Amino acid sequence: MRIKACLIALLLVAFAHKSQSQVLITTTLPDTISHWEKTNTVGLDINQIAFVNWSVGGNNSVSILAKGHFIRKYAFKNISWNNELITKYGLNSQEGQETRKTDDQIQFNSTFGYRRDTVSNWYYGAKFNFNTQFANGYSYPNTTDEISGPFAPATIFLGVGAEYIRKDLGLNAYFSPLTDKTTLVLNQTLADRGAFGVEAAVKDADGNIIIPGKNSRTEVGILITNQFKRQVFKNIMLDQRLTLYTDYLNNFGNVDVNFQVQLDMTVNEYVKANIGTNIIYDDDIKSTREVDGAVVQGGPKIQLKQMLGVGLTYTF
Repeated sequence: MRIKACLIALLLVAFAHKSQSQVLITTTLPDTISHWEKTNTVGLDINQIAFVNWSVGGNNSVSILAKGHFIRKYAFKNISWNNELITKYGLNSQEGQETRKTDDQIQFNSTFGYRRDTVSNWYYGAKFNFNTQFANGYSYPNTTDEISGPFAPATIFLGVGAEYIRKDLGLNAYFSPLTDKTTLVLNQTLADRGAFGVEAAVKDADGNIIIPGKNSRTEVGILITNQFKRQVFKNIMLDQRLTLYTDYLNNFGNVDVNFQVQLDMTVNEYVKANIGTNIIYDDDIKSTREVDGAVVQGGPKIQLKQMLGVGLTYTF
């Protein structure tokens, strides 16, 4: 009887221990799953040239470019919401001349999409895009009369349409048959000149302003954007972007073009090199040149910017 009683007691203890363990396991809650993808990238490119008794000559110079790229993506079932902020600001200091701006950009993109099922690559979408810059721009060597500035211009696109997303290909295409484009020129001096397509000031015969220039211009038209971003070689990432826009009422068929191509080459975790080009044509942006110390406007021209840099990059 004693042996039987001991065996029963041992079984009861083992069963109680097992039950307690099961209770502890079932009360453990899983970690919360986030549907947000967050990427923050900041970088600094530095280029320096110095000469000492250099027989063929040259000027000492230092160039610095600070940049940031911040991404917030939400994807869950039928909803996709992509947000992107791009900032750049560069300066060049060269012996014998004042410091000059080399790059200046603030760009924010936000696209919201909804699809009928979780299989389709097509979304009903709405897009918001904002572009401006940090500081005044000049037609060097003239540093008295600015040709651009913060919110001069600032360009805003807001529209609805359809978006095609292929994550496996790194492809994103957006088409909007109804997009509002607003151009802001909050620098009154530039607005009076009619810069960036706004209505210029009305002046009398003596050149005195009767009616100030308008600070904004609104258009409604078709917007098409495309982005292709994927790794093309080991440690080399291609980022290609294209924006096409034409206004329904003002010279329909006259297309504004913004085309960007950039290659990001990774040396190691913190050192990266990049090479890129940016081509812009906008019929509302007039070219400028200096004549006898004054800035004079000309017709629209193709704008071209080329970039090559090596620097430090930190992603978190």
